[in-house]
Amino acid sequence: MSIKSIRAALPFWLSLALIPIAVVAAIYGGWAIALLPLATWYLFTFLDFLLGLNLENYDPDTEDKDLFWYRLITLIWVPVQLITIFGLMIYVTRSGHLHWGEEWALFAALGILSGTIGINYSHELMHQKPKIERWLGDILLTSVLYGHFRSEHLLVHHRYVGTPRDPVTARYGESFYHFFPRVLWQSLKSSFLAEKAMLARKNLPWHHKSNPFWRYWALEAGFAILSFAIAGWWGVFLFATQAFWAVFQLELVNYVEHYALTRKHLGDGKYEHVKPRHSWNAAHKASNWLLINLQRHSDHHYKPDRRFPLLQNYTDDEAPQLPFGYPVMTMAALVPSIWRKVMHPRVHTWRNLYYPEIEDWTPYKSATNPLPR
Repeated sequence: MSIKSIRAALPFWLSLALIPIAVVAAIYGGWAIALLPLATWYLFTFLDFLLGLNLENYDPDTEDKDLFWYRLITLIWVPVQLITIFGLMIYVTRSGHLHWGEEWALFAALGILSGTIGINYSHELMHQKPKIERWLGDILLTSVLYGHFRSEHLLVHHRYVGTPRDPVTARYGESFYHFFPRVLWQSLKSSFLAEKAMLARKNLPWHHKSNPFWRYWALEAGFAILSFAIAGWWGVFLFATQAFWAVFQLELVNYVEHYALTRKHLGDGKYEHVKPRHSWNAAHKASNWLLINLQRHSDHHYKPDRRFPLLQNYTDDEAPQLPFGYPVMTMAALVPSIWRKVMHPRVHTWRNLYYPEIEDWTPYKSATNPLPR
């Protein structure tokens, strides 16, 4: 099937099916709220088992004009997400038909929309050259109070992945419950310092108007004010609830993507170049539809500006493979004993395959190697 065909792109539009499910959850409350997680992580896990892997690679030199139907879903999702979150906030807080606990649960579940879908789409948008796409990415990120993620991701993570300077590279033996609070603080700090350093190279102070943190803060404040206008402090709390669970899902995925995969230190703060082997790869068909090929993460780090339908799949001898898609792996990460049982043998295999010459992995496990220059 030609990549230009709308039929080829349609599976990636399945995320829109979550909108009527969210509306049903808001109308009925109770058990209906569970439909959102059931329709994403659990349904797509089941579909992965049915449909298996997609090992096909499209021509990476395909032009943007041939990717219209793929790009369109990431563009229209921005108004769709905002209308859903704030429209349902107006509906449930003014109708009064849900218990306060149901309202909280609903907005926690809406974090699936803004986290699994919204942040993932923002990740696609922030890597593109058109300014409108980068702006839309900022809007999605600030709608979950995580605007600085763009600065952290582009200026820190992609540059320093697999080294001690990257907060998002989960360390061997580090549980998600240690990783999560660590990365929340370290990512905020490192992203701010990265932008400050860029301005300093231009002889500008950190508070210069060109610092994107001003945009992040303004947009986040705007969303908080809108929430307050709709339902007072309760509205702000509901908005923050969906934001927290969206960020929780983002960092859960971040934990999985690079767990224990470190770049070799060459001496004097120099590290080998980023290669496909420094990200976990997953070719599971259905979950890659849901996550617009995010699981082809090995190629994303190799070619960061490559649009999602063109991301390449790698074989076992080129990149380490996850046994299941992200839905299963993130659930496993929530139970450290299961996570270690599944992943540590794979990490040891990866080390023996790519770095048999490294005898002492202690500084890699503890992130005590010299910081990259």
